[in-house]
Amino acid sequence: MTTSAKPAPTEAGILAFHQRCEAFYPADAVDAPIAQQRQWYDALCAEFDRPTLAGMIREEALVLGRIPTRRYRPASVTTETRLYYIHGGGFVVGSLQSHDAICAEIAEAAGAELVSVDYRLSPEHAWPAAFEDCFDVLTYLLRGRGPVVIIGDSAGANLAAGLVLKARDEGLSGIAGQALVYPALGGDTSAGSYVEMAEAPGLTTADVRYYREVYRAPDGNPYAFPLAHADLSGLPPAFITGAFFDPLRDDARQYAGRLAAAGVEVWFREEPQMIHAWLRARHMSEGAAAGFAALCRAVSDFSSRR
Repeated sequence: MTTSAKPAPTEAGILAFHQRCEAFYPADAVDAPIAQQRQWYDALCAEFDRPTLAGMIREEALVLGRIPTRRYRPASVTTETRLYYIHGGGFVVGSLQSHDAICAEIAEAAGAELVSVDYRLSPEHAWPAAFEDCFDVLTYLLRGRGPVVIIGDSAGANLAAGLVLKARDEGLSGIAGQALVYPALGGDTSAGSYVEMAEAPGLTTADVRYYREVYRAPDGNPYAFPLAHADLSGLPPAFITGAFFDPLRDDARQYAGRLAAAGVEVWFREEPQMIHAWLRARHMSEGAAAGFAALCRAVSDFSSRR
């Protein structure tokens, strides 16, 4: 009896990235206690950290007196639009520090101030705690000067997409664009890429099911599972990028298609050699570098619109 090989890319840079990740964050990490998962994730993030950009100012503040945020102001700010970054991590891990270098580099590339949020994590704080924190920060930013571009990766992209929907449903204005990186949007885990890429490097379908279980969002909730929202019309322009070797791949494809069908402007990319979490590989993988450059271009474009 023969077994088929697990799906994997061939690009040397992304394979080297995955090998380094394996040394910090084992494949069966979701079976470990939450505290251990966070310890591994923090060590992984530190491994791919980058030096502080010259002239970049960071300031931390509590929004509404309770939600930790970090503001990035590059040496050259060319737009009044502010960026709002929501980190990934399966709703279980991640912090202001985990995506610090990513946030700084996006702010620098766009010439814009960026605010990141440290939302409450599961399982201590299940749905809707993270969503409420992120929405409160969004409404705070929308009350300030200039428009806002929302950016998120993985679980953060789930939150970003849900926030944009809720903002539209509540009549809030001022969102200039949304950028979703390998988003987890509530697709059917028994079909499509969830089956084809069930054992993909970096994230498995079993991992996705675990994170959904821990998050405890109600099935079909249109903000927790944006693919379940019946009406996607009237949303701000979107940049969506997926990774081919990722069980979440079809979430990105399907959401981009549904947005386009609803008349929303969509830029869609699928990185053919990338795996989940490729943002961290942007300085060691050609494919990740190209994907990150495309993300920064889209954010810059949204930021320059009036």
